Amino acid sequence: MRLLYNLGILGYGAAAGLMSLFNEKAGQWVNGRKGWKAYLRQKIAAGEKYIWIHCASLGEFEQGRPVIEEFGKSMPEYRILLTFFSPSGYEIRKNYPGADIVCYLPLDTPWNAASFVSIVSPSMAVFVKYEFWNNFIRVLNKKAIPLYLVSGIFRSGQHFFRWYGAFFRKILFRFSHIFVQDERSFKLLRGIGLQNVSLAGDTRFDRVVEIAGSAGEIPLLDNFRGGEKLFLAGSSWKPDEEIIARYVNRDPMKMKWVFAPHEIDESNIARLEALFSTTVVRFSRLTKENSGSRVLIIDNIGMLSSAYRYAFIAAIGGGFGKGIHNILEAACWGVPVMFGPNYTNFREAVDLIGRNGAACFRTFEEFSDLADRWLSDDDYYLKSSGTASDYVRQNAGATQVIMSKIRVK
Repeated sequence: MRLLYNLGILGYGAAAGLMSLFNEKAGQWVNGRKGWKAYLRQKIAAGEKYIWIHCASLGEFEQGRPVIEEFGKSMPEYRILLTFFSPSGYEIRKNYPGADIVCYLPLDTPWNAASFVSIVSPSMAVFVKYEFWNNFIRVLNKKAIPLYLVSGIFRSGQHFFRWYGAFFRKILFRFSHIFVQDERSFKLLRGIGLQNVSLAGDTRFDRVVEIAGSAGEIPLLDNFRGGEKLFLAGSSWKPDEEIIARYVNRDPMKMKWVFAPHEIDESNIARLEALFSTTVVRFSRLTKENSGSRVLIIDNIGMLSSAYRYAFIAAIGGGFGKGIHNILEAACWGVPVMFGPNYTNFREAVDLIGRNGAACFRTFEEFSDLADRWLSDDDYYLKSSGTASDYVRQNAGATQVIMSKIRVK
């Protein structure tokens, strides 16, 4: 199985190289790894001690970020090396000030893994959520370097728990400790005999509480809202937007409407603007004079998490595609959230729906009924709002659980 795994890794690298000729992201993936040995040798400071944090992409980074920043506070004698597998994580966070070195993770071949660990010689390694690179893990284990998985989440259908999964189960047993998000994951790991596992929770809760505590005000957005209720569609995609726009066009005066699309290129912003039969303004062009517009489109990256504080209701995008985006950034402000049907792999969405702090819509009619009820039934709204904020705060604290158990070499 190890041979098949390594052949699969080489095949993946070859396919990425071929795709890089036609695909920009594949090109970033390939080109970003060129010269990685020379880059690390240049950046690694002799005599310094390093903690290596690895994230697949941007979402995993946000989960790992509270732990990274806690290392900076409680273990300042260590430098932080942050690696990414995906360009969507690296390109956005390559200048992240909480890390001393940020780079791509080399392809998981035996020789790359041996060279990488030899150059860095980390005192500890932390992988976030889903990362199980066999060769890197084998080398770390062989050198007795502590390795932790944080915010892990497991499902019974994964190969770790199948009859043919012995090779993959061995990977899990090489971790010094695994911190999981939910009881289901905890029971699955204990069920295969893994003892070094703790139910810590999801570090994203700590992150959103921290964001809410330090969020700045957005005077232009506050002025746009005025004395009205505000609806915010965060990280929206075309299917979400078309349903919501139909509702807006039916009665634009019900609320003020803000859209923060997931893609902010000019063509997508222009497409979104064209959906509305009422007045629309982009945030980059927003002034006191045109703040009477009914719809505002946020055409930048970085302000969404703070913008949720002004919302009365939020709709989170992605539920008509691969899965919903972060609903906790809205929920932590006591904002009831709604989203499309592809949410079942997101524990927080399932939990909040069960507590009436969130709701799912599949059609325009379902969206309309949900929005109307939150607007018209004060008692129902207040219960949903309180449930959303309480849920986030009750689930915070994973970072401290993790920090209490980790050990460096």
